[in-house]
Amino acid sequence: MLANRKVVVTGSRGMAGALIEQLDILNCKTFALGGEENDGANLLSKCRNLLGYDPVDLRIENQVEKGFEKANQALGKITDVVSIVGGSGRSFGDGPLHLMSREAWDKTLELNLTTTFLTAREAIKLLKLNGGGSLTLTSSVLANSPSPEYFQTHAYATAKAAISGLVKTLAAAYIAENIRVNAIAPGLVATPMAARAATNPEIVEFTKKKQPLIKAQLPVENLVAGYLVLLENSAITGQVLTIDGGWSTITDI
Repeated sequence: MLANRKVVVTGSRGMAGALIEQLDILNCKTFALGGEENDGANLLSKCRNLLGYDPVDLRIENQVEKGFEKANQALGKITDVVSIVGGSGRSFGDGPLHLMSREAWDKTLELNLTTTFLTAREAIKLLKLNGGGSLTLTSSVLANSPSPEYFQTHAYATAKAAISGLVKTLAAAYIAENIRVNAIAPGLVATPMAARAATNPEIVEFTKKKQPLIKAQLPVENLVAGYLVLLENSAITGQVLTIDGGWSTITDI
């Protein structure tokens, strides 16, 4: 049961916002870290079980530390942390490796991998003190199932592959302390991050074929359902749950 859980979620829109809203319906206490301030304020106005929001920059170490302190004070003993914040590095110049600058590489990894590291570190510290719980990270189908034609963003894929690798080693390291570590690996999801793909006719047609179970970008509800499974099932650790509408099974396009 999730009703008595106290969950920190990183992010305030897209999958993070939808997860917070669903946890609210399930009477689960939450605290949001990072994301956009306007989105956080909107969530606070709608979700009575959202006990706070702190728009920290999850790339900055001391902000993450202070944010988790604030969350722990608001929630009491945190039981679960879900790390969702991340995003495309295209605006930094992420793309094919041979065309990428060092700056684009560093900024994309910082947005996706450093944010995950800092979130995971602070989560593990508190879960150890609180007697265990769960940490759920967010990878991507691109970590293991590339699409060279339309999604040749090599820094992003590398960051997400590293997150998938982190799951197994953290799960093994902290299992004796009753801390479970898993991840969701989404396909192409209907969120603000995927707006470019949603407005490109070629990618729209590609998506219909690549995600045949949905024939479109995945509704956020499909991902929220996966996060809830990993939060609730106390027998799951060290797993990366791929929710991709069939993307990774289609290898001929």
